[in-house]
Amino acid sequence: MLQYALIFLVVAVIAGVLGFGGIAGAASGIAQILFFLFLAFLVISLLVGLFRRSAS
Repeated sequence: MLQYALIFLVVAVIAGVLGFGGIAGAASGIAQILFFLFLAFLVISLLVGLFRRSAS
């Protein structure tokens, strides 16, 4: 999932440089959403791992 966020970020930067503001805005928005989803899944998996270690 992080790979897709990085791909959309690169697309946004390239589109911004070439003057496609709408595409750049949309791609950067998608990249931000994917990054925060990845971050949330990371935190959840870390918490689940901590709870499993403490329970056993």
